[in-house]
Parts: sequence; C-alpha cells; structure tokens
Amino acid sequence: MADSCRFGVNYVPSKDWLYGWVDWDASSIQRDLEAIASLGFDHVRVQCLWPYFQPNRTFVSPAMLARLGELTDIAARSGLDVVVCVLNGWMSGTYFRPAWQGESRSVFGDSDTLEAERALITAVAGALRTKGNVLGLDVANEPNAMASFVGNDVSRQQGDAWLTDMLAHCDLVMPGGFHTVGVDHVPWLRDDGPFSREVLGTTGAASTVHSWVYFTGALERYGVDGTGALHLARYLVEVARAYGTSRERPVWLQEIGVSSQWVPAADLPAFAASMLVNALAAQPWGITWWCSHDIDRSLAGFDELEYDLGLLTVDNEVKPAGAAIAAAIAAYRRGEVARPGDGTRVPLVVPAGQVPDLAFADRYFALVAAGQDPLIVREEDTVGAPVGSTAVRELVGD
Repeated sequence: MADSCRFGVNYVPSKDWLYGWVDWDASSIQRDLEAIASLGFDHVRVQCLWPYFQPNRTFVSPAMLARLGELTDIAARSGLDVVVCVLNGWMSGTYFRPAWQGESRSVFGDSDTLEAERALITAVAGALRTKGNVLGLDVANEPNAMASFVGNDVSRQQGDAWLTDMLAHCDLVMPGGFHTVGVDHVPWLRDDGPFSREVLGTTGAASTVHSWVYFTGALERYGVDGTGALHLARYLVEVARAYGTSRERPVWLQEIGVSSQWVPAADLPAFAASMLVNALAAQPWGITWWCSHDIDRSLAGFDELEYDLGLLTVDNEVKPAGAAIAAAIAAYRRGEVARPGDGTRVPLVVPAGQVPDLAFADRYFALVAAGQDPLIVREEDTVGAPVGSTAVRELVGD
C-alpha cells in the first residue's frame, strides 16, 4: 500500500470541453494545466474521444495523435504527469459511439472492433513513446457502462476476457507502464455487470474505483452528513484492495467528485475536502478528482450537474471547492492529516458469494462511526482461520 498518495484531476478543457480536440487551442490548454498545477496536483488523466481519434475502423487520426503528444509536452512543462484514457465512448453521461461501429459491432466481442481497439491503443502508445511524463494507459472510461447500449451485450466471461486482453495489449505496446481499466462503482458494488471483482483486482498495474455519492445511492441512504457518504471512497478503496492480488497492490481512486445539486453550495467545499481526507485513510495509490474545469454553459445538451463539477471555472478561477481540495492536499503533504487508529484493524469479512454492496457497507460505516479502522477481508482468504484467530489477525495486521 502507498505510504504517500499522488493527487491529480481528470482534465476537462476549459474551452470547448473535449470538442477542443478538433478546435485545438494549445495556449488555452497551457493556461489550464498551469492552473491545475498551481493547486498542488501532480498528474492529469487525459480523455481521448473515440470518434475523433478513430473515425474509421482502419484509420487513426494523425492530427489527434499529434495534439495528444503536444498536450503531454505542455503537461510536462507544467510539472504534471499524464495517464491517457484511450477507448472513450462513455463520457459525461453520453455514449460517443464511433460511427463505423454501429449497433452491429460489439465493443467486447466483434473481431473487427477488437482489432480496431488494439490498433488505437498501439497508435496512442506510439505517439507517447518518447514522453517521459506518461505514466501509462487507461484502457477506457467506465467501459461497463457501454455494455448497457444496444449491440454491446456481453457475458461476465467475455467481459473479463476483454479487459484482460486489452491490458495485455497495453503491456505489449508500452512495456512497464502503469496500465489500468477505469471502471466505475458498479462492478464493485453489484454483481450484474460485465467484469468480475476477482479479475479487476488481479489484472493491470492497479485496481481502479470511481466514487460518486449520488450515483451509488450513498447520499440517499446515509444523508449529506452521514458517515456512509463522507467515507464512501474510503470504503470502495478497501473493497478493491480486498479483491487484489495482495495487500500491496495499488488501488487508484480514479474519479471522485460532488455536485452543488447534491450538497448545498455553502457546504460543498468542506464536504469535498472531507471525502478526500477520509479516502486517504485507506492509503490509495492516488486520488484523481473529477474534474479540473467546469463545462462552458454555451455548450448545450449536458445534464445540469455536469456543468459545475470542476475545481476551476472556465476562466481558470479557483472555485471554493478547488481551494478546499488544494488546502487538504497541502496539509497532507505537511504531515498534518492523521491516519486512523493505532495500527490495530478490525476484520470485516465478506462471506463467500456475497456482494459487498451498501447493505454490507452499513457494517463498515458503523465501525468507522465508532472510531474503528475496519479492514475488509474475503471469506475465501480466511479458510481454516475463524474471524478473530491469529491467522486472520496476521492477515489484517498491517
């Protein structure tokens, strides 16, 4: 587990959202990235938009690849590392399906589409080969969401095979990179998606979690002041770690954010900072906020909540939530954010076959509210060692 945490943002350009890949403005991007760095962040997760980068199944746009390389160079000059998310069909509540794909070509099973996906990953890796600030590739943004659209029906076996294949291809074309697949909360909290927790926890360089108090139902279940809302990200990191190859496997809190539609504006900065500080108790590899900038309201068609999720305005002014997050990061780096407990952790066992959903999480949050530091353990990992035994205490004694 990480002794120190990396902090970043999912980069949403202040000018023209991701449409800026087409209407390119390098000077605007430079201002954005400098503003991001000034808040104390050390990396950005950059989103390719699939229809722009691969407008034809057998064609990857040289212009998009060149702009990606330029953005990476600008990030380097701003002191920022980069993770590039490649197969982005699902973004900000919209499915940007490449026109060539159509409903007859499954993202997960059509052989021609799979070949095209590998080709795009190969091209992106080639464009970034000489960039020293590129940490790795993120296969796709919440690809489990794409499974809900017509033509993308996929079994659990097919889904696991897909993410295993795509991550292996990332390793092939960019050896040694920090390669991940950016799933949301659904595969961790439910059992009806295309990916299994067991494969997500053992494939790629890290396990990823996306923590959203609204979309998970945590805000409705626990309330704005509830332990379950304020510690949801911490819980998700612990769940992902429980399904990992070892306790040392990195877990990346790849998305976390909050909308003023969910939390009163006056309370939002403190709420945001509390979520971040509480997540640090689980010692993630990194925390990457969603997102850097608001969406310009001149752009139509987004759900209302999408417009104000940024830490910065479209004019690069720091919002109150941005200032609160920056202050929390600075405090952590000064050693002022205390870790919970005295090193003794309370085993909380997930029974075999049970999904670690919010009903199970109630027990975790009750322990947290009581001042405990629970650590989630799978029953499969305690075979022959009853809860409370020496073997279990050794397992969770870190």
